[in-house]
Amino acid sequence: MKGVKIEMDMYKEIRQRHLAGESQRKIAREMDISRQVVKKYYLGDTIPEVRKQYIRPSPIISDDIIKFILACFEEDNKENLRKQKHTAKRIFDRLVEEHNFIGGESTIRNTIGKLKRLQKVPPQAIVPLSYEPGEAIQIDWGEVTLYIDSHRMKVNIFCGRLCNSCDIFVQVYKAANQESFLEAQKNMFDYFQGIPTRVIFDNAKVAVKEGFGLYAKPQDKYASFSAHYAFGLDFCNPAKGNEKSLVENLVGYARRNFFVPLPRVTSISALNKTLIEKCLKYRNNHKVKSRNHPVKTLYQEELSCLNPIPKFSFDTSKTIPLTVDDFSTIKFDKNYYSVPVSYVRKTVTAKGYGNELIIMYQNTEISRYERFYGKRDTYYKLEHYISLLERKPRAVSNARPVKETVKKELLEWGKRLPGGNREMVKLLRLCVDYGEDKILKIKSQIPTHIVPTVDMIRSYLNEPIEPTVIYISPNEIPIEPVDLKLYDQQFGVVK
Repeated sequence: MKGVKIEMDMYKEIRQRHLAGESQRKIAREMDISRQVVKKYYLGDTIPEVRKQYIRPSPIISDDIIKFILACFEEDNKENLRKQKHTAKRIFDRLVEEHNFIGGESTIRNTIGKLKRLQKVPPQAIVPLSYEPGEAIQIDWGEVTLYIDSHRMKVNIFCGRLCNSCDIFVQVYKAANQESFLEAQKNMFDYFQGIPTRVIFDNAKVAVKEGFGLYAKPQDKYASFSAHYAFGLDFCNPAKGNEKSLVENLVGYARRNFFVPLPRVTSISALNKTLIEKCLKYRNNHKVKSRNHPVKTLYQEELSCLNPIPKFSFDTSKTIPLTVDDFSTIKFDKNYYSVPVSYVRKTVTAKGYGNELIIMYQNTEISRYERFYGKRDTYYKLEHYISLLERKPRAVSNARPVKETVKKELLEWGKRLPGGNREMVKLLRLCVDYGEDKILKIKSQIPTHIVPTVDMIRSYLNEPIEPTVIYISPNEIPIEPVDLKLYDQQFGVVK
């Protein structure tokens, strides 16, 4: 058993026997192992599972050789010329010529490789960062999938996170364009009730015109926006997500916690209201592991350090003057939107926000739409054309604003009206004035065997209102008798 492999239980026995005062000779004899093995583990200088690394110093590579190689590195860094640096071959040749080196070139190459690895900073290394209250906020875009009116679609989430308190802001936009980008930040400042000194973002085109990092040149409108809200622009280096790791983590957190399971909503505006509630819940209940206090406490401290929001509200929209065509539509970003027919051939102003389009005429809003990002689609509103249809009722059966906006059930019911197209137009007028849902409710109240008329439908609209009567018992209110003779005498009624 002299050449047996030492297991951990045998090593333990050797150590315990040594501590009990037994000699190495006795331990070796009774355990039937060699004295060299006992000597190796006797004092606990090594462990059986750990093998000492044996490094044989090279007699060729002296300290002077290493100093010379490091001096070559330092000279290259000082000159900073990418195409005129010492190669391993050049260092070897100089050692042979200047120091009479007698070793092989491969030895120098291996030594240079080891020295370079020792000097090189691993790309995974990250410097821990710390921010003062109100100093900075990190922002970023992400992408999620959800259902809007039963339609599955991908949308963009805008995320902002205060660097000191880690408070969060999350909103959804159909597109990550410049107007959405500016509108999201404006709403973010309103949510946080203040503006930090710096905004940290990547080099996306919505913010950067050219360059990157320290050399990035912001888009003109973003430069104006940052000037109005008085914050500094801090753009990250390309592919350096660690420079805004707080908001990078928030994008993932929002996906997992706010969008699982997939939301099913009627509109983006309704979803954004829900997201604000979730952000407030996060503020009031969350605590970040790397922070000593809850988010709520840190936010209250940071709030006093945020700069105030200016009174003038910056217009974040994409604003374009457009002429209304003869079909009473305007073209905005590859899609058409209707306006009231009274504005045909007039110039209106289209203001495109992230999720909305507002159309104005002489500073008065004339129409508002959910903004769409398709191509060559037209969006109508029946109320824009009803006055034209009343003048031209024969067009009602083929009118696109009717066919594409009115429910099929209501159109089929309108065809039963005895007055033809004119009665159909009158029915559509009722839809505009009272809403389609109310007209369809009346339809369900009229028996199917009765041929409806517009006057019949109007009779259902003019339902009598029950008067509100308050019954008071005479005993509840005391009434004192009044002598009216004084009034009669004063006005000469009674002499």
